[in-house]
Amino acid sequence: MTSIRKLFATNLKSFRSELGFTQSRLAELADTATHYIAMIEGCKSFPSPEMIEKLAAALGKDSTDLFAITPVQQNWKEAVLVDIENLIANRLNKIRKNQNTTDITDTFS
Repeated sequence: MTSIRKLFATNLKSFRSELGFTQSRLAELADTATHYIAMIEGCKSFPSPEMIEKLAAALGKDSTDLFAITPVQQNWKEAVLVDIENLIANRLNKIRKNQNTTDITDTFS
């Protein structure tokens, strides 16, 4: 499960990058320190509600956008689930194959 910090940090960095902003530029626009932006994006710190509003405004976004699960993230989640299902199916097939081999061997013993 994605933590709220990770989701916020991912969205913040993504929106910042889309605008071509450095961490320094975003910090300047949000009236905070560059180090603080790095701490947020690194999931080491979580901003106050007031800072969330400042960051959203600096990015030209609504504060709720910083907590949104994007279609890309949703597709990633679905892709991971498909991979898990495939891994389980492959493992079950190997187990069944081994059981069949054991059954045949037992028959000839």
